Amino acid sequence: MPHQRRISVNGIELSVTEQGSGPLVLLLHGFPETSYSWRHQITAIASAGYRVVAPDQRGYGASDRPEDIDQYTIFHLVGDVVTLIRALGEEQAVVVGHDWGSIVAWNTAQLRPGVVRGVVGISVPPLPRGSLPPLTVTRQRFGEGFYQNYFQQPGIADASLDRDVAASLRLIYSGIRNPEPAPGFLGQFLEPATLPAWLTPSDLATFVDQFSRSGFTGGLNWYRNFDRNWELTAAWQDAPITPPSLYISGENDVVRSFYPMDAAARALVPTLRGIVDVPNCGHWTQQEHPEVVTGALLDFLRGL
Repeated sequence: MPHQRRISVNGIELSVTEQGSGPLVLLLHGFPETSYSWRHQITAIASAGYRVVAPDQRGYGASDRPEDIDQYTIFHLVGDVVTLIRALGEEQAVVVGHDWGSIVAWNTAQLRPGVVRGVVGISVPPLPRGSLPPLTVTRQRFGEGFYQNYFQQPGIADASLDRDVAASLRLIYSGIRNPEPAPGFLGQFLEPATLPAWLTPSDLATFVDQFSRSGFTGGLNWYRNFDRNWELTAAWQDAPITPPSLYISGENDVVRSFYPMDAAARALVPTLRGIVDVPNCGHWTQQEHPEVVTGALLDFLRGL
C-alpha cells in the first residue's frame, strides 16, 4: 500500500507518498494540486514493477513552505528533485510532471540530464526560452489581467483563494468559463451545477483539507519567479532536453492555447518518443482520464 513519510532535501523537508520497488519514478504535481492528484497512477505503476514516489512539492500540502519568494526559483525546484533522488538512494529516475510539475520535469532533464532516465510532461510542453521575460510576453499577448500576471502581487491572489478554499478549488477544477469574466482569477469561472465525474466529493474534500492547512501562497510563489527563472537560465538558451521523452495533453486543455507543442518546443526534445492526445479531456489530465495516462506512462517506461 502507498505510505507517507518526510524526507530532508535541499534544506527543507518534503512529504512524499511512496509505493513499490524497482526503477524509480517521480510524479510531480501542478497548481493547485498535491501528490493526491496522482492517486490513480501510484498503485498501478508500482504494481507494474516500479518504485513510485509522489512528493507534495515545496510550498504544498504537508511539505515545508519557505516564506521568501526567492526560495521558489527553478533552481530550488530542480534541486529538490535531484536531492530527492539521491535521498532515496538512487542515481537516476524517470521524472513525470503535470502542469507546473511538467515545467520542473522538463527543466530537471535539461539542467541535470545525467539523473533523468526519461521525462514525461503532461499538459505543459517544453518551453523554449524566449528573447523577452515571460511576464512581459504574457502581458503583451493577454493583458495585465492574465492569471500569471495577476498572481504576481503578493497577498492579492492569496487572500482571494484562501477566503473560501472549497469554493476556490471547486471553481478551478470544474468551473464553467465565464463569458463575461469578473476581475481576478476566480472571476474567470462560474459555479458548476455538479462536480465532474472524475472528482468525487471525497476527492474534493481531501484537496480542501490540504489547502486549508497549507494555504495557496507557496504555490503562487512559483509563478512569482517566472521572470527570475528566465534570467537564471540564460546559460541554457536552446540547450536540448536529451533524455528520452513523452508529451501527454488533453485535447481540450486550455494550456494548448498559450503553450503549444509547436516546432520550437519540438526542437528542444530531439529524443521525443511520442505525443499522446487524450480525447475529451481538459486540463486535469491524469485525474480526468487516468486509464489513458497510466497506460501511456507504462508503455513509455517499458520502452526505456
